Amino acid sequence: MLPTMTSYEAADLNADVAVLPVGSFEQHGRYLPLTTDALIATAISERIAQDHALFLLPAITLGCSHEHAEFPGTVSVKATTLYTVVNDVAGSLAESGIERLIVVNGHGGNYVLSNVVQEANTRTRRMALFPQSSDWNDARSEAELRTTHHEDMHGGEAETSILLHRFPEVVRPDFPQADHLVDDRRHLLTVGMRPYAPDGIIGLPSLATAEKGQRLLDAFSRLAKEHLGALREQ
Repeated sequence: MLPTMTSYEAADLNADVAVLPVGSFEQHGRYLPLTTDALIATAISERIAQDHALFLLPAITLGCSHEHAEFPGTVSVKATTLYTVVNDVAGSLAESGIERLIVVNGHGGNYVLSNVVQEANTRTRRMALFPQSSDWNDARSEAELRTTHHEDMHGGEAETSILLHRFPEVVRPDFPQADHLVDDRRHLLTVGMRPYAPDGIIGLPSLATAEKGQRLLDAFSRLAKEHLGALREQ
């Protein structure tokens, strides 16, 4: 869902922080769309923007998905491209008076976003990257998920639950039959995803429910408040 706010509504909101969802365009097995990570980043961003009166931006839907290149439909951009785009967005926001940005990352392979945020905060606090691994762990615990963040890496319980809650129309019905676990993935960046997951899934989607997806978003809203506090603190 693209934001539908008008320019005048944006002025009335007078937000001091913007939210930028960043996802990817990559395979997520037979039952989730190529836009899965962008949709998840959008769902989290929508929720925290609404709950904390932040300026919501449209998602960047292409990310660094090179480890999925063997799967049909996957499209990637270079890390340097994503680096430039996010910095350009932050610069444009600053010109219009919004000096702070939360980057909501929906794809684990977008490693360069950590460097973007790290560099942005050298002189003053300008960016936060959310959710971190610790946030995912906390959200999973609050939502009572059975899997861990490590084992439920791709298209599993968490991702499928969020989509079942926020975008149920994109989830194909065969997700309960797609469970696949592989804990040792140390060569993933060298050999890619397919040797570890022939169907593209690492996780337990059979455990997914819309209720868990709602509880995950509830948790992320609470956790985002802590990041906002750190971002605004000078």
